[in-house]
This record gives sequence, C-alpha cells and structure tokens, in this order.
Amino acid sequence: MPEVRVESWDELIEALYSDSWRADLIRHRSPYVFRGIEQASYRLETTLMRVVGERVRLEHHLLRNFRKYAHRNIVERDTLWNWLALAQHHGLPTRLLDWTVSPLVAAHFATATPELFDHDGAIWAVNHTLAHRLLPQPFQVELKRVGADYFTVEILSHLVESLQVLDTLAPPDFVLFFEPPSIDDRIVNQFALFSVMPNPRAILDQWLENYPQMWHKIVIPAGLKWEVRDKLDQANITERVLFPGLDGLSRWQKRYYTPRQGIPPVPKDLE
Repeated sequence: MPEVRVESWDELIEALYSDSWRADLIRHRSPYVFRGIEQASYRLETTLMRVVGERVRLEHHLLRNFRKYAHRNIVERDTLWNWLALAQHHGLPTRLLDWTVSPLVAAHFATATPELFDHDGAIWAVNHTLAHRLLPQPFQVELKRVGADYFTVEILSHLVESLQVLDTLAPPDFVLFFEPPSIDDRIVNQFALFSVMPNPRAILDQWLENYPQMWHKIVIPAGLKWEVRDKLDQANITERVLFPGLDGLSRWQKRYYTPRQGIPPVPKDLE
C-alpha cells in the first residue's frame, strides 16, 4: 500500500501505528521510521541536491569549511559522522535526511505551518528493518553484532571514514538510518534519526519505488490538517517541546494563535 489517504484523526492514528505488533517481543514496536512533509508533493530529496544539484562535488568543500570555522570542541569526536550530523542539525546542505521514530512528531512537521493548510500534507513511513536487509554485508554484520535497530555515529565511523569511501559503496544503492549524537535537547525531544545513501545524487523516493513493500505514504488532506494540528497541540506535540528554548516558545505561540480563516467544515465525528 504505497499511498494511503486518511479522512479522519482515527484513520491517521491507525495508519501511523499499523504493523507495530512484534510477536517475538510480545510488544508493540513499530519497524517504521517517519518523515512529515507539509506538502504531499514534496520529494524525499536531500538539501544537498536541492541546493547544489549536480554539483555534488561541492559537498566536500561545504563540510570542510564547516569543520574549519566551527568551534574545535563542538563535536565529541572528530569523525565524518559526528560532523555530518552536526552540520545537518544546523542547516548545512548535506546528503542526510531528517527522520523520527515518533509518528506524532512526524505529524507535527506535516502540520506546522498554517499558511500551507490549504495543501495536502503527508507522512512517509519506511520500514528500517527491510531497508537494512539490503545493506552491504559488513554493515549487516556490525548491526547484528551490537544488537541495534539503527546505526550510531560510532558504529559508522568504524565502517566508513570519509565521503570518498562512502561514494565507492554504490552501485547498488542502499539507505541506512542512524541516530545522531544527543547534541542538544532538540534531537532528544524529536526522537531524531538521519538517513544516508552512498550516492550523493540519489533521491530516496525514486529508490523506494523499487521496493513497494518497504514503505507507505500517508496523505493528510488539507481539510483535516486543522483537526490534526489541534489534537497534537493538546497532546503537547508542539514547537515548545520539539524546539526547546525561546525560539521554539515563540514559534509555538505564533502558530497556536493564528486564526482559522473562512468557515471551517464540521468534523466528521460531529456531523
């Protein structure tokens, strides 16, 4: 089911938590990671591709200068993966994409801008377990050895030491998901993950088309966004929590007090 269009809050929750039962653990532990987008038409395209396009050779210079001008003690370890994670976190164009383990955090990012509430939003869900079965053997062995669902920067540093080495791993292409270091409360509160592909030109949704069993895309109609947004606010999934500090507090209040324009439709459960 590559694309699912939900028509109510209940349908959204059902779709977000589908396939979460793990019989081996006797627990609900979803194999999916999530990415919320405010317009359903947006691609799973990295900032590197959006900003520099085919001039991906500039990636090396972007990261080199970021490392040069950043404070020397700003990363715990001087490795490619620590610097990539830090750079992505602070807005530098990289080949990484932001994801979250939390479906509700993804729903927040799909409904964070009232100015875009006249557009359908979406949440991408990718099964990281199936994705990691396509990794090169050394990556699979290392992940199994540590008994983890996701990679860490420490694990990846033992496997790939430079962008040049990463580039040589494709074709065939693959995607892996890793946890960034807990640089600040924003990463912790957002339950953040990053994805990376060895081909810097790769666009993830194009690659996923070859593996329909690995993902689905949950479309949130424009007419449902206000209800989703209000219920997320009541659940405390807000900028105040996800972006701790005065900036997040201001963003939360600005959005929270934005008036709804026009005559809102009657929610389905109140008809």
